[in-house]
Amino acid sequence: MSDLRSLYEEVILDHNRRPRNFLYRPEGANRHAHGYNPLCGDDFTVSLRVEDGVIRDVGFEGAGCAISTASASLMTEAIKGKRIEEVERLFENVHELLTRDGEPADLGKLRVLAGVREYPARVKCATLAWHTLHAALQNVPDTVTTE
Repeated sequence: MSDLRSLYEEVILDHNRRPRNFLYRPEGANRHAHGYNPLCGDDFTVSLRVEDGVIRDVGFEGAGCAISTASASLMTEAIKGKRIEEVERLFENVHELLTRDGEPADLGKLRVLAGVREYPARVKCATLAWHTLHAALQNVPDTVTTE
């Protein structure tokens, strides 16, 4: 268990220090959503370039705590090149991983987010980017919140 916790901490810290696809808005982005976590002030915009039902490029901008930034970074790496249907399924699996006791299949590197469950107050931090992604895919114009 301590190895898993160590891996969780290492990956979260790495993605917080060097977030992938951060401060980046893809050229030709055609889906956007804004998310805000009033509990701790996390505030992100997710931008996607979707072509033929595939996420060709993704980026995020904003500011957040280590967990929300790392989760957004991991998310952008995981969804690039995937079909919308796959990404929606991934959203459901990550949400289940973070909010229930199950461990859904097909999460790969995202499985490290399971460590957030040990800190219930931080689950909303980890899910913000994912809910914002979901809103972008659904073309929801309103700001997404974790409340």
